[in-house]
Amino acid sequence: MRSGDLHAIAPAVVMAITVLAVLVVDAFLPRRHAWFGMPIALIGAVASFVAVLTLIPGGTRVAFGGHYVVDDFTLLFQGFFCIVAIVVLALSLRYIREGGFYQGEFYFLLMTAFLGCLLMPASRDLLMLFISLELVSAPGFLMAAFRKGDLKGNEGGIKFFIIGVLSTAVMLYGMSMVIGLTGQTQLRLVADAITGLEGARLVLLDASILFVVVGFAFKVSAVPFQFWAPDTYEGSPVPVAAFLAVASKAAGFAGLLQLMFVAFPGRASTWAPLFALLSVLTMTLGNLVALQQTQFVRLLAYSSIAQAGYLLLPFALVSSDEALNAEAFSATVTYILIYGVMTLGAFAVATAVARRHPRLLIGDFAGLVRSAPVLAIGMTACMVSLAGIPPTGGFWGKLLIFQAAIDFGGYGVVLAAIMVINSVISVVYYLAVPRQMIFASAEDERPLRPAFLISAVSVVAMIALVVIFIIPNTLARLGDMAVLGMG
Repeated sequence: MRSGDLHAIAPAVVMAITVLAVLVVDAFLPRRHAWFGMPIALIGAVASFVAVLTLIPGGTRVAFGGHYVVDDFTLLFQGFFCIVAIVVLALSLRYIREGGFYQGEFYFLLMTAFLGCLLMPASRDLLMLFISLELVSAPGFLMAAFRKGDLKGNEGGIKFFIIGVLSTAVMLYGMSMVIGLTGQTQLRLVADAITGLEGARLVLLDASILFVVVGFAFKVSAVPFQFWAPDTYEGSPVPVAAFLAVASKAAGFAGLLQLMFVAFPGRASTWAPLFALLSVLTMTLGNLVALQQTQFVRLLAYSSIAQAGYLLLPFALVSSDEALNAEAFSATVTYILIYGVMTLGAFAVATAVARRHPRLLIGDFAGLVRSAPVLAIGMTACMVSLAGIPPTGGFWGKLLIFQAAIDFGGYGVVLAAIMVINSVISVVYYLAVPRQMIFASAEDERPLRPAFLISAVSVVAMIALVVIFIIPNTLARLGDMAVLGMG
């Protein structure tokens, strides 16, 4: 290992050390001090973020013979995952401590999953991608069922595990076929080898790509692999649902972006129409079923499915035109970042409300503007942004995807129109929550005093969404830089 390799993998190394530190410290702490795992994990997440910053700028760093690559795309996502880790830890402290959970084990599993998240954007190899994805998924199976005495938690965890294992097997089978056909595991070498295939081998390759897409479609909860998400989100502790909705989904898209834009663009004419169908079905089903929800976390689950549909749309726009591909890629990356901000903000408020109303029905948010005005304003900003309404960042995120579809032309225009229709539908259920908070009266209007960390997350998310709307080029430029990093 060269010194440059060690520096390149520093964020992942720091996170791995954090995982071990949480595990070892918890083994020797008395049970009443188990919450110490949170500050240890927090220090590790901050240290990993600092390690990411030390790699800026520096161009492209190739480690381990090209299997691990650090470029702008890697650093953008690794920085994003470190920030998400900090936020999820902030949401977890009081919730996990007061819920009677095994705190040390929880923080160990959570940070292990974030280690997988950090590895995902740097993995430019099929086997590395598979290992990273499983490192994200396996702890998630356990955390989803962390409420052992809750039937919904057990049901959601089992569904998550069974469907996850099945999709993993299909994906691994597809990857093994790709490796057998091309003789390569590195993504760029796979792309080069594909150009030499023809006849039956090319048909078999297309089938292999389909199997690989199935595995990642499960991870991002795309139709028809979405049915685990609502039950799993609802049965999970709220911070775990936030992790699944943001970090886990973003990790899936980070892997999918590399596969489709780096390894398989030469076969885009075959798989791009498939993504068009996945996008339309996912956003439409997510929005229509969300209209019927009365439980807030289930609503966010179907919202997450619909948002995945929007994020899948740019994959349908991949072609031989590199400029259009770059625009589609940048739009996806930018929207992932915005989606993370508004979803984490919504889960922060949900975490606070769950202390008083564990069932988290939409009606439980009634009168929140009077009992906790800061939380109500923050939630309103997040819901408006998820709907794509100005003046919030969500508007620009959807506009970038819409613009990429229009510039593509052809069926891209049809996809853009379907996206607009779905966005209009989503306004109904997104604004149902602010309507409850502002206009409905609650039986208990005593002041709700959330933890400082939760209030801080809500306020920062609200401010960030407004700032993104006012200065949209900031995140758009980050998306453009990430595209250059992929080159």
